[in-house]
Amino acid sequence: MTPFPHSVAPAASLGQAMRLMEDHSVHHLPVTENHTIVGVVSHRDIIAARAEGKDTAAVSDVLVANPYLVDLNEPIENVLSAMAGRHIGSAIVTRQGRLAGIFTWVDVCRCFAEYIRTRFPRGGGDEAA
Repeated sequence: MTPFPHSVAPAASLGQAMRLMEDHSVHHLPVTENHTIVGVVSHRDIIAARAEGKDTAAVSDVLVANPYLVDLNEPIENVLSAMAGRHIGSAIVTRQGRLAGIFTWVDVCRCFAEYIRTRFPRGGGDEAA
């Protein structure tokens, strides 16, 4: 999970959201208004909107409303199962109803790679990068 993720306001432009993503090397941004999570926007959403000629659109025009919210204490297997079942790339992590982090497919891959490394160590220095 990425703790304390950056978020964007619904009124922000797609360009502002894209710059924020690029500046922080992320592909998903929680969308918040008055500290309330109202959606999530992904890099893919913005690229698709721009391809449709919506360069001047606001984040509110492309965000996914009612994103998958999960409490910080939710067991990881439940989160993974829900993400797979819903075919989604991120879960917005909350603590006492407030934005605490974001968990994405990149986090899943990173964790699984670490699990594989520790569970099945390679000998002789042949580790793949």
